[in-house]
Amino acid sequence: MRVRRHAPIAVRIWTRGSYDCTVLEKGEGKMIIGMQGAKRDGVREQRIAKVVELTPPGKLIEELPLGEERTKAVIRGRQEVVDVLAGRDPRLMVVVGPCSVHDPKAALDYANRLAAQARQLKDDILVVMRVYFEKPRTTVGWKGLINDPHLDGSADVNAGLRIARKLLLEVVEIGLPVGCEFLDPITPQYIADTVAWGAIGARTSESQTHRQLGSGLSMPIGFKNRTDGNVQVAVDAVRAAAAQHAFAGIDDTGAPAILHTTGNPDCHIILRGGHGMPNFHPPEVEDALVTLGVAGLPERLVIDASHDNSGKDPEKQFFAAGEIADQVADGNKAIVGVMLESFLVEGRQDLRPGEPLVYGQSITDACLSWEDTVQALDRFASAVQARRA
Repeated sequence: MRVRRHAPIAVRIWTRGSYDCTVLEKGEGKMIIGMQGAKRDGVREQRIAKVVELTPPGKLIEELPLGEERTKAVIRGRQEVVDVLAGRDPRLMVVVGPCSVHDPKAALDYANRLAAQARQLKDDILVVMRVYFEKPRTTVGWKGLINDPHLDGSADVNAGLRIARKLLLEVVEIGLPVGCEFLDPITPQYIADTVAWGAIGARTSESQTHRQLGSGLSMPIGFKNRTDGNVQVAVDAVRAAAAQHAFAGIDDTGAPAILHTTGNPDCHIILRGGHGMPNFHPPEVEDALVTLGVAGLPERLVIDASHDNSGKDPEKQFFAAGEIADQVADGNKAIVGVMLESFLVEGRQDLRPGEPLVYGQSITDACLSWEDTVQALDRFASAVQARRA
């Protein structure tokens, strides 16, 4: 065991598999500050059980730096995404990967396979690996690797942030641009420097907090239509994120700060269906483009083949991907990207205490198998070739 002193926190490091987890010395990552043994004032914190000190962003970035070569890779990936969105690059962006990463080893295995496919198809599609760590829930459930990295409800967020950042660095090192969904407004300070494309989910596209967040992020951001299928909400979010904002947040040291943004011109909408109904067919796509045009926004969009566009059914997702590819092949240049939920093993599994998990299978939404993913990527590449002809 090694002890590093970063006043006033003592940090202890140990290894779980190939992933280093750093926890606070006191209480094995459960150091209580300002609460334990303290008498509440009768007004504040009446429903807060404990407060755990969070590692400052700058400290984690110092321990796991991006480095010069990976910095170049991230910047290059962001520019490629921007060029595809703007139509300067005729390729199709394909954001593909697990619904939500729960096993870094399996995710890295997937990344290596995906990188090989991306190199083969690079003339026709821009492959961005979906590396999601935060899982928005309709009610309750596992909230993602950052919030619960040990899959046991312990909420070791400090370890989760470290594991997440390490995996992101490894994916970038492999040569893949990274795509992430941003849910918690503080999380980007820890990982956003590794991300080439970001998303704001269907449950948060209407949130002012997330629109402001999108306006300050350094990469293109996609806003999903609302869970009921409302596309106007996503269009409004794109307009809002393009504007300047000022809002409360934290800086690299973890100190409270007012963040002033310049606005993000590289935002777009994502069609993901709603209330069990798809919206990827040509009439719905055309309606969305008209809505964008009326708002004075670029008529471009990304289609999510999963979620309500396929009922989270892998087989239906595969066929939805094929129908989207057909629209691309027919010459629709407004479809600039597509999203797929994919992992090594098809389907999903429940997370049950004490029971082993199937390696490479999702514990959240059901995913395409690796074999079907390869077929889908090939079909998108062929569609782009047809669109160019």
